Formats: sequence, C-alpha cells, structure tokens
Amino acid sequence: MINAGDLRAGNTIERAGQLIEVLSFEHIKLGRGTAVVRTRLRNLDTGSVTEETFRPEERFPRARIERSEVQLLYQDGEHQVVMDTTTFDQFPLTEDQMGEARRYLRESDHLTVLRHDQRILGVELPIVVELAVTQTDPGFKGDTATGTTKPATLETGLVVDVPLFVGVGDRLRIDTRTGRYLERAS
Repeated sequence: MINAGDLRAGNTIERAGQLIEVLSFEHIKLGRGTAVVRTRLRNLDTGSVTEETFRPEERFPRARIERSEVQLLYQDGEHQVVMDTTTFDQFPLTEDQMGEARRYLRESDHLTVLRHDQRILGVELPIVVELAVTQTDPGFKGDTATGTTKPATLETGLVVDVPLFVGVGDRLRIDTRTGRYLERAS
C-alpha cells in the first residue's frame, strides 16, 4: 500500500481493478484546511489522462510491474518480434505496445518490457541510443560559429536537428526522452 502523500511521478497504482500511472503530483497546503495532493493520472488500460485530488492519508495498492530485458529481432508485418534475453522466448509486440520506441530502435537492440500479471504494458528504452546519419545537407567551412542547426535523417527514419558540422555516416547519441541530439559518438 502507498499513501497519496508518498506518490511520485512514475509510480503505478491499482484503482477499481485498473492500472493507473502517476504522471505528476503536487503537494498543496491549504490556508486553514488540511493538505491535499493534486495529481495527473493516466489509465494504462484506456490511455485517458485525468487530474484528481486526494487527501495525503488515502491509501492505494501499489501495482507490481515486472521488467525483463529483451532484444529486438525483426519486424513481422505490423508486429516487432523480440526475444527475452534470459529465457530466450520469442514473442511479438504490437505498435501500441512499442509506442514511440520504434523510432529509436534497430534490429538486435536491447530494451526493457514492462509487464503486469503476464500482460505487456509497454516498453522502456535506454536513455541514450547511438544512430547513424543517413541523410543531411552538407555543412560549409566556417558555419560552426553561429550555433545553428539543420535536420538530419537517422537510420531508423527519425529526424533530429543537429549542428552544421554533422555529416552523412556520422554516429550520433540521441536522448530517447526528448528526441534530441546530444553529441557525436566516437
């Protein structure tokens, strides 16, 4: 059980038989009254986002989310086939389960699958991935002083803004949380 006052972004709780993920929380002390916890919650079954207010002493059952590392093997139609790296079981993931992760992944990349009671909720990416540039406009000598950027298409089809000195074939580190260029990989 977890108190509403102990909720943090990323926690998963169960309410009325459904899984709820805490997106954000705010602890508010009212003038004469008691404190309240204002939260933004996402229902993992329906995807709907709601804002709710709780008393800090309200209790919720904490959901047990299992994490297992998998390797992306190949695409089979609309599904991505992955293999559990500990049991070597292969199973497909749908586009809904993959979400935005497919923009950052290549075959043989590793990621984490999130499960609750053997039901796949989604995937969790590493924070940084390395991808090669397949198409970008050429930079010109002397263009580095202004700090301007240009679009570059990466090997997965993802388009990011990069500095002018980045060229085709360069390997880049991309932050999967924001989708932004971090640096060139050595």
